[in-house]
Amino acid sequence: MDFPGRFSNLADYAFPRLRKLLDVHAPGGEALALTIGEPQHAFPEWVGQVLAENLAGFGKYPANDGSSDLLNAISGWIAARFGVPVTPDRIMALNGTREGLYNAAMALCPETKNGKRPVILTPNPFYQVYMIAAISVGAEPVFVPATAQNGFLPDYTGLPAEVLDRTAIAYICSPANPQGAVASRDYWRDLIALAEKHDFRIFADECYSEIYRDQPPVGALEVAAEMGADPERITIFHSLSKRSNLPGLRSGFVAGGAQSIARIRQLRAYAGAPIPMPLQAVSARVWADEAHVIENRALYNEKFKLAEQILGSVPGYQTPEGGFFLWLPVQDGEAATLKLWQETGVRVLPGGYLSRDVNNENPGKGYIRVAMVAPTQKMQRGLTMIRDCLYD
Repeated sequence: MDFPGRFSNLADYAFPRLRKLLDVHAPGGEALALTIGEPQHAFPEWVGQVLAENLAGFGKYPANDGSSDLLNAISGWIAARFGVPVTPDRIMALNGTREGLYNAAMALCPETKNGKRPVILTPNPFYQVYMIAAISVGAEPVFVPATAQNGFLPDYTGLPAEVLDRTAIAYICSPANPQGAVASRDYWRDLIALAEKHDFRIFADECYSEIYRDQPPVGALEVAAEMGADPERITIFHSLSKRSNLPGLRSGFVAGGAQSIARIRQLRAYAGAPIPMPLQAVSARVWADEAHVIENRALYNEKFKLAEQILGSVPGYQTPEGGFFLWLPVQDGEAATLKLWQETGVRVLPGGYLSRDVNNENPGKGYIRVAMVAPTQKMQRGLTMIRDCLYD
């Protein structure tokens, strides 16, 4: 028997859709996956030693919100990186940012906004948990295009007042996934001022903030502090997955106003799963170390220089300001992905799988996303095949 639920009419998640598209066809060469944003650089060599020293912690229930050592390490990192003092009571450790991005909406989205169904704003294309969080709390997801015309960042200021007055939460990812666009200080100022005017929260997904080409991206808390904005207005999300090449550690944090974090912590107490104590010990050590982050960033920048050499002449090619994806223009992302797989064995993701059709337009349809995570030699081979297959 079929039991339909509120998610039953959604299109498949991006990667099951990709498997349906490609796996019925043989690859045209040695398979090379450039689809998932799973870092493949080495994580710090001392991680194993720290874990071994703390194995006894598996015999204890974990600290629900994060150990004092971990919260203090995160607090110190925020202060050093963004120049903003954030006390440990305004931080909660996460099982990766996806948990936090979803549960923060569960904890903080009201049932109504100004007597009407609330709205949750999301960029389009978007990380798909934003949409699922909106649907889960009964809000209306409003997809705002992030295209080349607006610098690949959504223009929330251009929305009708009726929508903004119903808005409860606005998600924003900087550096953006998939395009790598970085929100400037002016962008953050305008968005925070808009949130103050229409009384909504900003969920700043900053998990790619430490992977950038030239200058470190400005942070949402940093600008909010400069403006003297309500601390409850901004909630930020960070992770060790990309920064430190530890996606399997499942460790990140959420930080914001004391009241907001108290409500998120309360939800975690009932419905969440805290990080095991040995992994919290590893996380505290990793947040306190910057040397490996600098080395990691240099490796990515080498590969982006390689991409410029190979693909720089492609019309519309643009080296992203941050993150580790290429957002490559093609005539049709799905057709290009299939052609690339069948002729070369290189596996990428159609941009339309990360976007939602709005008014019969999909802002990701004319792109493919390429994850720059493989070792340099493999990336050189993959990028060359992409160029020769799709652009020559």
